[in-house]
Amino acid sequence: MSRPSITALLARPGALPARPVALVAGASRGLGLLVARELAERGCRVVGLSRSEESLAQAREQMAGWGHELTTYAVDVTDDERLAEVVRRAGTEVGPIDVAVHVAGVIQVGPAESMTREHYEQAIGIMLWGPINLALAVLPGMRERRRGRIGIVTSVGGTVSVPHLLPYSTAKFGAVGFSEGLRAELTGTGVTATTIIPGLMRTGSHVAAEFTGDQAAEYAWFAPGASLPGVAIDAERAASAIAEGVLAGRGQVVLSPLAQVGMRVAGVAPGLTGSLLGVAARLLPSAPPDPTSTGTVDGHTARARLDSPLVEKLTALGTRASRRFNELRSSRRS
Repeated sequence: MSRPSITALLARPGALPARPVALVAGASRGLGLLVARELAERGCRVVGLSRSEESLAQAREQMAGWGHELTTYAVDVTDDERLAEVVRRAGTEVGPIDVAVHVAGVIQVGPAESMTREHYEQAIGIMLWGPINLALAVLPGMRERRRGRIGIVTSVGGTVSVPHLLPYSTAKFGAVGFSEGLRAELTGTGVTATTIIPGLMRTGSHVAAEFTGDQAAEYAWFAPGASLPGVAIDAERAASAIAEGVLAGRGQVVLSPLAQVGMRVAGVAPGLTGSLLGVAARLLPSAPPDPTSTGTVDGHTARARLDSPLVEKLTALGTRASRRFNELRSSRRS
């Protein structure tokens, strides 16, 4: 599928070289893999990062099947020193990083009573410190060259805190603040920061998400929401909008009508929004008597424990996406 040229997408033609180097953190599966493909479709040389060398090998194979090369490095975005080292190495081996998009994330689903400090540390480490670490690694070179694009995938959960996703929303609220503040700080430097705010997307993430509390019951409400048309948007369409928005240097890219409505309602009527979210929280599964006794399992395990033909039907599109975009074959974190 053809894509507009980079020159046509850039706010200032010539701001980036003919074949810019684009780095995607969390490129081994799901949305990150699709963003990598979209950037390659638009003429970028793409560098993909992930914790798992195995999942990166699968991503390279899949990108090759789409007709694109993917240069990969195994690194954890929470390790700032190692990430900076990888950025320097990629700059030498591939070329200076002109575009950096942070997609890596973890979704933890369950009541607040079942969430431990470790859940918060994990979420904040990946989805708040991750974007900060990536930006600090690429910004010196971008500032020196007076060109660059940074994209940070946040969430509507970073503007409206959703029940049973508290560590996730906590990290995403921070990421929104960092991304928006960074854009303001970069004004006039030739470098831009784009805040990407998606709602639910059919990437197959429900099988890689982590579930606490009544794990099967939590999976039963979350998985259909991440799969059904009208609730979750098509991941390929989302990735295309992300790549286009970042390359064009837009300040914000909001994905899905539901995300736009949720943000507007929360902004205009925060009290009403809080009341509605409180009702939603009461309708979601209750915590077990000993909230932390069940531990945390991934979506594969929660799905097997639920063993519901109805949920399997409702999640058919999402499960199909998980097969297409590496979610079934990858480790729990991208």
